[in-house]
Amino acid sequence: MAKNFKFVNAAAKREFQALPDEIKQQFSTDLNAVCQNEDPFSDFKDISPSVGTGAIELIENGSPAYRTVYCAKYLDTVFILHAFVKTTNGVDRRAMDTAKKRHKDMMEEVRLAMQEAKTLAKQAGTRKTSRKTKKKR
Repeated sequence: MAKNFKFVNAAAKREFQALPDEIKQQFSTDLNAVCQNEDPFSDFKDISPSVGTGAIELIENGSPAYRTVYCAKYLDTVFILHAFVKTTNGVDRRAMDTAKKRHKDMMEEVRLAMQEAKTLAKQAGTRKTSRKTKKKR
């Protein structure tokens, strides 16, 4: 089953849209593959320890280098957390802090969606039980 695709917020969408067309096309192809439960074509790295569980960084090296951070672990959705131009040889702390904050926001959305699904499932189970009870009378 294919996954949905979602930007975690409007800023993440603006950042992704601001990437050069060639890079945006490459990362879009990668994200489409991820939505189809395939590996991306670009290089990628698990950055869960520094950002949050399930965070993956798409890598396009060069001068300049580009990155897109996503998470495809929850709600059958590929969440785009951050897209940016990499300006340092080491870890870009500001970019990782942004991705980490957005991962936290995403997890809150996931928690609320799971809570809502559980409530709906419980309500559906209650309705089935009450229908059976009415038939027995």
